[in-house]
Amino acid sequence: MVISAIIAAAGSGERFGAGYPKALIQLLDRTLLEHAISSLAPVADQIIVTAPAGFEKTVSDIVGDGVIVVTGGATRSASVRNALAVVTGDFVLIHDAARALASTELASRVISELENGSTAVVPALAVIDTIKIINSAGEVISTPDRANLVAVQTPQGFITSELRTAHASALEATDDAALIESNGGVVKTIPGEERAFKITTPSDLNTALSYLTSGREIRTGIGTDAHAFGVGRPLWLAGLFWPDQEGVDGHSDGDVAAHAICDALFAATKLGDLGSNFGTDRPEYAGASGTQLLQEAFSMITKAGFTISNVSVQIIGNRPKIGTRRAEAIDAISLALGGAEVSVSATTTDGMGLTGEGKGIAAIASALVYKQ
Repeated sequence: MVISAIIAAAGSGERFGAGYPKALIQLLDRTLLEHAISSLAPVADQIIVTAPAGFEKTVSDIVGDGVIVVTGGATRSASVRNALAVVTGDFVLIHDAARALASTELASRVISELENGSTAVVPALAVIDTIKIINSAGEVISTPDRANLVAVQTPQGFITSELRTAHASALEATDDAALIESNGGVVKTIPGEERAFKITTPSDLNTALSYLTSGREIRTGIGTDAHAFGVGRPLWLAGLFWPDQEGVDGHSDGDVAAHAICDALFAATKLGDLGSNFGTDRPEYAGASGTQLLQEAFSMITKAGFTISNVSVQIIGNRPKIGTRRAEAIDAISLALGGAEVSVSATTTDGMGLTGEGKGIAAIASALVYKQ
């Protein structure tokens, strides 16, 4: 049987308050959407993502070739219907990007039930809290027996033709199994998993992080660098050439931002520091670019078994003005570090010290890395 998978990622994420779609929120080294895709990719022949209107290209750039991106609708059901139009599989999994940590094993169990003859299959967990039904005034009307209550999760699995029939009614529901139920179909439940919870609020990210970092060694490091301006030297900063700007003295190209990041990475991984790895006693690094040093530092920490979660660098100086090229700087540094998450900021020192008196530039960086 051919398996298709639809990942619903068209939600605005208003409850999360990030200011952009929740599926694009970063969790460690990947977005929630990428985590969801990685769990379904081993079992799905076709993956379709519903993107918020206006974010189609952003989502396409993230997921890359091989994943179909369609524009989501105004509701979850409308989004799924848009995706169903391009489904080619005999079975289809419907998954929420917000349940980013649901495992491949869970998806496999859903598929197995479909192969054994079920029309619709949903993972479910027993409800452990007492549930009350209330009226509009907040008064309790009744207390259902929780022994018969379950909380359902995704991915949910369906015979594609049955789900299309259920969606033909154009009814709205918070999950697709409800449409099968309303159409008179039978929905089979299987045991769900705790990690398939829905990430809805910022505090949920901490819970998700605890799952991802279990068994991982997390480390942080700080690095600094400073160079005085040097007559006749070109200025290289944050991996970029700055024309019409005076450069700085140094054994290499004097890129203080790149050097500070290297130092932070070495500090976090206990691999020495900038001087011990690229110092003046290493003639092969005379005039080396900051990009080269970032690439070599990245190679060294990778070989040591570390992965970068994110790096942040703050450039300290009166000039050049970083804001106009911030995006370029982030891209250049991230590329040198294998696509790592990067933040670049800038400040001055109100006329104090080397940088405040206009005699040079400095930078301070932090790095968060982890080791399996």
